[in-house]
Amino acid sequence: MRALTQLIRFGREQALSCLFPVVIFASLALTQITTLPYLPRYDWLLIICLLMQWLMLRSGLETRDELKVISLFHMIGLALELYKVHMGSWSYPEEGYSKIFGVPLYSGFMYASVASYLCQAWRRLKVELVNWPSLLQVVPLAAAIYLNFFTHHYWIDVRWWLSALVMIVFWKSWVIYEVGGTRYRMPLALSFVLIGFFIWIAENIATFFSAWEYPNQREAWSLVHLGKVSSWLLLVIVSFLIVATLKLVKAKSYPSIYTSKAYDGAYPK
Repeated sequence: MRALTQLIRFGREQALSCLFPVVIFASLALTQITTLPYLPRYDWLLIICLLMQWLMLRSGLETRDELKVISLFHMIGLALELYKVHMGSWSYPEEGYSKIFGVPLYSGFMYASVASYLCQAWRRLKVELVNWPSLLQVVPLAAAIYLNFFTHHYWIDVRWWLSALVMIVFWKSWVIYEVGGTRYRMPLALSFVLIGFFIWIAENIATFFSAWEYPNQREAWSLVHLGKVSSWLLLVIVSFLIVATLKLVKAKSYPSIYTSKAYDGAYPK
């Protein structure tokens, strides 16, 4: 019974951490089944996302520093959207006043919501990182991951090599988190895989509600290819690095965030 109770507590904290993504999904569903007046659907989605971001900050659910990180990831995601739409990887077929080169501005919030989830979960679960690799390893790896999303259209796709490097670099890294007063541990690489998988599920929901469409979904909706999990896994690395760097700056001390002196392998998996 305790294991079940802890699982429910963990699920509740995860659900609360997903508040921003849930609002985005609800907005996608609402605007799909209901035609809102005066403005195209994409513009209403942008207004809803802006309002939600303001409410998150106003209510204290997000700090100003976290907003800076989320905004940075918004811009990173928007840049990727502009490039991918230009290359024909996916499209936004509906009209909207807030579209730039075929990309609606609300799309950046879908990336920002990932960073929002990480910030919320980090705080709610009291996350600590053990054996976090040096920035000299992580920063070039994250940069290579992000650049590969652009360069694979002209050069070979090295995502699987990058995925292997991720496993090597983070092989000895652990994430420690707290649920109901009990500390647990998980291999950090496994957490990347799990987050990437659940984002893939979210992507299927988003495309079902026509947030965007892949070329194979133009005639009718179909499941997003499972290979996209690897893309989301790699993008999670980039967002995780940005959030972890925020925690580093706020802590003013590298060891206090990235090393747990109390960790002796005794935390349950």
